[in-house]
Amino acid sequence: MSHNTTPTTPTTPKIDDFPCAWCGLTVSAYAADGARRNHCPSCLHSRHVLDHVEGGPGDCRGRMSPIAVAVPRTGGWQVIHRCVRCDELTSTPVRADDNQLVLMRMAVRPLAQPPFPLEAFGTL
Repeated sequence: MSHNTTPTTPTTPKIDDFPCAWCGLTVSAYAADGARRNHCPSCLHSRHVLDHVEGGPGDCRGRMSPIAVAVPRTGGWQVIHRCVRCDELTSTPVRADDNQLVLMRMAVRPLAQPPFPLEAFGTL
C-alpha cells in the first residue's frame, strides 16, 4: 500500500481572506500585485499564527502590532511586528497596496519623537 504524501514546510496557512485582528476589515490573502500577504493593508496589524523561533505553525494567535519599518540590505521595506501576547518580533514585506500614510508615520516616528530633547543639537 503506497501513500501519496507531500513534504510539509512551515508556511502561512493557505486561505483566501481573513478578518483583521485590529480593525475587523476583511482582508484578501493576496495583495493587488498577486503576492501573498499576512497583514491588513489598512492598519498593518496581523495575527501571530507562525512560530518563527521553532518554525511551523504556532498556537499563540496573539495580535501582531506594527511597530516600525525597516529596509534590509536586500532592499524593499519590511513591516516589523511585535506580538502583544508573547512579544515575539517578526518582519513581513510591505505590499503595494499597504496604507502609505501608516507606513510613513512609522518611518518618521524616530525623527518626530526622538529619545532625547531636540534642543541638545543646539549645544553640539
